[in-house]
Amino acid sequence: MLETVDLTQKLDADEYRTQLTLLQVRLGVLGFQVYQQQRPVIILFEGWDAAGKGGAIRRLTERLDPRGYVVHAIAAPRGDDAEHHYLWRFWRRLPEAGQIAIFDRSWYGRVMVERIEGFCTADEWQRAYREINQFERQLVDFGTILVKFWLHISPEEQLARFEGRRDTPYKAWKLTDEDWRNRGKWDAYSEAVEDMLLKTSTTAAPWSVIPANDKWFARVAVLRTIVNALEHQLDLSFEKVDGSGRKKSSRKKKKA
Repeated sequence: MLETVDLTQKLDADEYRTQLTLLQVRLGVLGFQVYQQQRPVIILFEGWDAAGKGGAIRRLTERLDPRGYVVHAIAAPRGDDAEHHYLWRFWRRLPEAGQIAIFDRSWYGRVMVERIEGFCTADEWQRAYREINQFERQLVDFGTILVKFWLHISPEEQLARFEGRRDTPYKAWKLTDEDWRNRGKWDAYSEAVEDMLLKTSTTAAPWSVIPANDKWFARVAVLRTIVNALEHQLDLSFEKVDGSGRKKSSRKKKKA
């Protein structure tokens, strides 16, 4: 599945600025509608190390009311989180009605890093596909708007970004020994990602796989996907954003 992703897609600077501004403005309006309609929203990001999750989240939140969202940066569980079922720490971080919760990594760690690193048994991570699908089905049935992203880059692009971080003093903190170690397990992680996408992309909670070799293209694609999902879920779909970043009307005509 990942091999079919077109990683050559790009935007030039003018296209990027135009589309980003349009989408951010529209997203700001939709953020207010989320509050008005009292709908909980979850936007989760998964992807390769250095795929651009942080940059996408920054552009996502730039024009949102800071009172209306929270970003959860998910790392290894500690304290009480480590003493409960792996989904418990996510249940207690679910958004209130009218709020947006953004997860920088998520419950999918069970079927990726925990699977690869041996932090859970084979029975546990294999069972997790069913548990996650049920969890997400419950969220959607409750009225939660759920959008899931996998940001995909090539191993060559990841290496270039790692080296760029290593050689840039103000970015060096982003690169760790663990990043290099995980890179050595690219094939194992690819297999885990393929399984994850196949087994947990459902009609209730589909995955959006974003080509992210070009950061500008990826950021705009993420925002466009969120805008269209919110417009649909909030019944504001009379204004859709197409691939060029322009808005087009899809308002239905009333019968005479």
